[in-house]
Amino acid sequence: MDSQGINGTGLRAENVTNLLVLGFLQIHSDSNFQQELEKLCLELPGQGHWQADGDDELQTDGSRISRCFYFEGRIEPDSERQEELIQNIARCLAHVGDEMECHIQPRLVSRLVEQFQNRSLSEEDRRDCLAKALEEVMQTFPRDMEIEKTKLIITMLLAKRVAGHTPSLLRDTFHTTVNFINQNLFAYVRNLVRN
Repeated sequence: MDSQGINGTGLRAENVTNLLVLGFLQIHSDSNFQQELEKLCLELPGQGHWQADGDDELQTDGSRISRCFYFEGRIEPDSERQEELIQNIARCLAHVGDEMECHIQPRLVSRLVEQFQNRSLSEEDRRDCLAKALEEVMQTFPRDMEIEKTKLIITMLLAKRVAGHTPSLLRDTFHTTVNFINQNLFAYVRNLVRN
């Protein structure tokens, strides 16, 4: 990924996937992993703090949270607009994901949780486990949507389900998910943001 913004200005490409996955998880967050999500936001490099924006507010149940990605003192001209765009994309993908989530079997999530809890696995091994889980879900999924979009949503749904099952895995699951998307689906993400 280049270090320039998606369109030459604004957000750096490496932050786009962070924003997208975090936005997706914020929309789907529940009390199980809300606290871990807040900690994660504060840990991400160059990130500010949780801040409500417009109609979004931090709810006690964590159901709606605004963006937390502010580049302290370094907001480039288009980055704030691009952050909003990425949040809107995350919101749309999350709503589509609501209808898709029933295709993810609890036994698959339990197996993925067990694999992610294995501290001897490398990051590459965790990405492989995620890829296998994704392919398993894809086998049972109707083919009425573009494959890349389906894979992106299912990947983020798997992250959500793992975090919901075992909140202490949120941080590692987030990073594995972001790395997996960057390696396998970033061209699709970049096109979503550009279009």
